[in-house]
Amino acid sequence: MLHEVKDFTHLLGKLEGLSAKQIEAHLGLYAGYVKKLNEIEEKLSKVNRALSNYSYGEYSELKRREAVAFNGTYLHAIYFGSLSAKPNKMPASLEKAIVDAFGSVEAYVKDLKASAASTPGWVLTTKNKVDGKLHNYILFEHHIGLPAHQEIIMAMDCWEHSYMIDYGTKKPDYVDAFLKNLDWKTVDDRLKKA
Repeated sequence: MLHEVKDFTHLLGKLEGLSAKQIEAHLGLYAGYVKKLNEIEEKLSKVNRALSNYSYGEYSELKRREAVAFNGTYLHAIYFGSLSAKPNKMPASLEKAIVDAFGSVEAYVKDLKASAASTPGWVLTTKNKVDGKLHNYILFEHHIGLPAHQEIIMAMDCWEHSYMIDYGTKKPDYVDAFLKNLDWKTVDDRLKKA
């Protein structure tokens, strides 16, 4: 399967608190994950599986890094797809799900911010298929930390590359900017499909 870079250039210069320079650099990194995923899948289609081994083997190493490139590709697509130059009000159905899970929208945002402070990687809001509620989970790297049975409805990149140009090491300021630009309708649409 050939994975393609989605075009998110419409966001350049349109987001409050996230500069065109920051977004352009981040889009370049996203494109690199897509390229690497295609490269890994191409190599996996040809590699000698008989030489795989836990200690080392080309197939083994490709399989170990496959999830990093895959999640790096698709978490970035969710991330950029959740941003909007025209942020909108949270739909009632999403607000209800958040209140049911966290007690209030304010408590959800507080948990989101605490989660962001707890990881160098990602914060994902998911619909848990076990209890049916929304949860915030943190990921280290792109593939470490997500429990099974989750539908991702929002992905917030907390790696330094997502904010260093604009905020240096001030991650909380970046999280505020991210939330200002969050397209709640898109998050709600994902929840409805989950």
